[in-house]
Amino acid sequence: MADLPDAVLYSCTMNAVRSPMAEGLMKHYFGHRVYVDSVGVRLGETSAFVVTVMDEIGIDMSRHNPKTFDQLEDTSYGLVISLSPDAQHRAVELTRTMACELEYWQTFDATVVQGSRETILDAYREVRDSLQERILRRFSEGSPPSL
Repeated sequence: MADLPDAVLYSCTMNAVRSPMAEGLMKHYFGHRVYVDSVGVRLGETSAFVVTVMDEIGIDMSRHNPKTFDQLEDTSYGLVISLSPDAQHRAVELTRTMACELEYWQTFDATVVQGSRETILDAYREVRDSLQERILRRFSEGSPPSL
């Protein structure tokens, strides 16, 4: 297993799609060893599409409560990972006085996709799968843990 930070914070624009997915995946794979949280620049509402596509792989996101950077109660993170440009700017501000790593993972915004329900779900699945791959590649050594 790769060296894991004690705490990881994922951030995106509204803490409604990308960062909650990343938080749920990280908790599923590494939550027994790492404290994981997520925030947004602005407050959003958890997307029903997120709940659906995460449920497909056995991760319950129905109780996710979005929050903003301003609502963080603790800032003791070893790693902050931003998933959108505006979250990266805010994370840079947050980490100026913190001794932590900061990474930017450019991640597609599935909320811009229009079309049928299935077309939209496919976009959310793509985001989920790309985050899952990135998390496993970043934090696993050798074979990834099973889902």
